[in-house]
Amino acid sequence: MVTTSYVSEAMKNLDAEAKAAGIILLNEVGLDPGIDHMEAMRMIDGVHRSGGRVLGFTSYCGGLPAPESNTNPFGYKFSWSPRGVLLAGKNPARYLRDGLEFQIAAEDLFENFALRTVPGLGVFEGYPNRNSMPYIDVYGIQETKTMFRGTFRYPGWCATLKKIGDLGYLEQTERDLSGKSIRDLTLELAAAAGASDARSALAARLGLDPGGAVFGRLEWLGLLGREPVGLQKGSPLDVLERLMLAKLQYAPGERDMIVLQHVVEAQTADGRRERITSTLIDYGIPGGDSSMARTVGLPAAAGARLVLEGRIGGRGVLIPVVPEIYGPILEELRVHGIAFREERANA
Repeated sequence: MVTTSYVSEAMKNLDAEAKAAGIILLNEVGLDPGIDHMEAMRMIDGVHRSGGRVLGFTSYCGGLPAPESNTNPFGYKFSWSPRGVLLAGKNPARYLRDGLEFQIAAEDLFENFALRTVPGLGVFEGYPNRNSMPYIDVYGIQETKTMFRGTFRYPGWCATLKKIGDLGYLEQTERDLSGKSIRDLTLELAAAAGASDARSALAARLGLDPGGAVFGRLEWLGLLGREPVGLQKGSPLDVLERLMLAKLQYAPGERDMIVLQHVVEAQTADGRRERITSTLIDYGIPGGDSSMARTVGLPAAAGARLVLEGRIGGRGVLIPVVPEIYGPILEELRVHGIAFREERANA
C-alpha cells in the first residue's frame, strides 16, 4: 500500500504483521508529509556524511494562491480538503527551539506565528504544525537544539483564524440550525442573540475594531449575512466550511503555489557554523493540474513505482526517510520540474 497520510497508531500496529507477510505499507509520501521528509533527509544525510552535526532544523510549508491569484482578503484559496485546512487550526503544537521545548495549546496556535521572508515572494506568516518532537528521532538528529515544523500563510491569516476560533466557528458539535440565518448563528455564538446592532455586538465580543482588517474579513466572508444557513442540523464548522468553500475558490485559469522551505543549521567537521537553506516553489498549471495535485500525487506515484519494481528493501510500515526511497523519488520529481534551490552561508 502507498498512502500520502500520516502514520496513525492503527497503522503503526500493523508493522509487525506487514513484516511477517513480507509486504510494504509506504506512508507519508505526498507533499507534507512526504517531499518535506525526503528533502530534509537529503540535507541531513549530507551533513552527517561529511562529518558534521545538525544543530537546528526549521521547516515551513504552505499551499497558497500564486501572487497574481491572491485576490481575496483572506489570502487563501482551497487546493485541498476545506475541512482539513480548518481542523488543522485545532491541533496543539510542540517543538524544540534553542534547547527549550515549547507546547502550544490549540486555542493559542494562531497567536504563535512569526514573519518569514522568502526571497522573490515576500513575507509570510509561519506558525507551528502539530508535534515536531518525534522528528528528532525520525530524522536521526538527536544532537539538534531546534526542531520546528510549521505552516506558511499570507499575512493576516493567523489573526483572522484566531478570532474565528474564539467565536466558536471551529466547533464540531451538532446543533439545530433550522430557520436560522448565518447572522443568527454568529450572534448566537457571540452570546448576543437578538442584538439590534450586530456589527457592534460582534466587534465587542471579539475585541475588534469594526473598521479594522480582521473584522472586514469576517464581514466579507458573510458571517453577518442574512441568508439562511442552508442546513437543518449541523455544527458551526459545517457552516464555516460552506461559507469558505463558496468564497475561497480558484477561478478558471488561476494558479496555486506550493512554498516549502527547510533551514538546517550545521556544524561542519572542522567546527564552522553553516546555514543550509533549501526552497521549493512550484506553481499550478492554468487549465491543468494544480501544484497541490502535482506535489501530492507525483511522489506517491513514484513511490508506487519503487514498490512495483522491487527497489525497496525494507518491509513493514515505512516512510520516505531512507536514501533508497527518497533518492529516486526526488530525482523523478526533478524530471517533472519539481526541484529545490539550495543556498549555503556561514552562520
